[in-house]
Amino acid sequence: MQETWRWYGPNDSVSLTNILQAGASGVVTSLHHVPTGDVWSLDEILKRKACIEAAGLEWTVIESIPLHNDIKTRSKDYERYIENYKQSLINVGKAGLKTVCYNFMPVVDWTRTNLLYDLPNKSKALRFEMSDFAAYDVYYLQRENADKDYPAAILSKAKQRFDNMSELEKELLEKNIIAGLPGGEGSYDRQGILEAITEFIQLGTEKFRANLFEFLREIIPVAEEAGVNMCIHPDDPPFTLFGLPRVVSTASDVRALLDAVPSVANGLTLCAGSFGVRADNNLVEMVKEFGDKIHFVHLRNVTREADGSFCESEHLDGDNDMVGLIQALLAEEQQRKALGKGDSNIAMRPDHGHLLGDEIGKTNINPGYSFGGRMKGLAEIRGVIHAIDSLHNRCAVNS
Repeated sequence: MQETWRWYGPNDSVSLTNILQAGASGVVTSLHHVPTGDVWSLDEILKRKACIEAAGLEWTVIESIPLHNDIKTRSKDYERYIENYKQSLINVGKAGLKTVCYNFMPVVDWTRTNLLYDLPNKSKALRFEMSDFAAYDVYYLQRENADKDYPAAILSKAKQRFDNMSELEKELLEKNIIAGLPGGEGSYDRQGILEAITEFIQLGTEKFRANLFEFLREIIPVAEEAGVNMCIHPDDPPFTLFGLPRVVSTASDVRALLDAVPSVANGLTLCAGSFGVRADNNLVEMVKEFGDKIHFVHLRNVTREADGSFCESEHLDGDNDMVGLIQALLAEEQQRKALGKGDSNIAMRPDHGHLLGDEIGKTNINPGYSFGGRMKGLAEIRGVIHAIDSLHNRCAVNS
């Protein structure tokens, strides 16, 4: 697998030199300064590509070209935004870039309730606490009928939690949930998020899914012509939030999406942490089933809890079989090589990471994207890859 690293551009606290030092050869980034829905000009793409290459790295994956909400609802100015998206893909292809990761999550992007959760070893992790989320949704945001979306035990715990929160704690919880996270489209205020939630709830799950499929039917032929592979990121977390529709949460969802628009350009970002929050998602089996459509991989791990809460764990700890997953991905690469499918390498990046050492307390670090935590994760993943490759080579020699 090609080892890559997410970079948030020139203002990122992690420099391209840092990324090179960490051992990655590729960069995963976006043109974050371009407003959602605008065309990515060829000049801007080439400028960012040249910056990365000057540091001795390759721009391997675009993550992402964000989709305007009008596309997701197929309302208002969605036709213009789709045409802009097509032109961006054409320009990406002209620049020699081959992979675009994107998501189709409504309103909120990846969501956590605590961005600085204290671990026993004094490092800090990202955490989603179901009772805290319910406390915000039901008692602070006061979304209509929100109480019907949670079991009684969660509502009881949420009410107790809410009653014991200080105003500062409530404000921090709101900021963590709706104020925008790295990779998202921006932030909302309380009234704005209520209006957006209402619009998407009225669509319903199947209409929302149909909108995704219609989007793909329009842009995948353009991506094919441009030589670009699209790879959708799963819902994070992979269950409904705020009563919103979720359409990329399970293997069944992925199967439906790939069947709707059959094309190598219509692919998947296998995010182990997102899919892995659900115990019914078998990551190893998903690699075996969707292997040739997996264009990009996020490797991270989670510890699941019975009520739907989860915490981001060490990369080789947690409830996901990371070694088995890496083994399956390496087997997929070998199969691609045997079939002569060009570059058989699957781009991978260590996703998120604990906040460690002297980075704790710094205010310029994107949540989940510290240098030390991701470097630790990359080193652990690289060790697994090398161990599996070494064992495979020894077995080949001995046979």
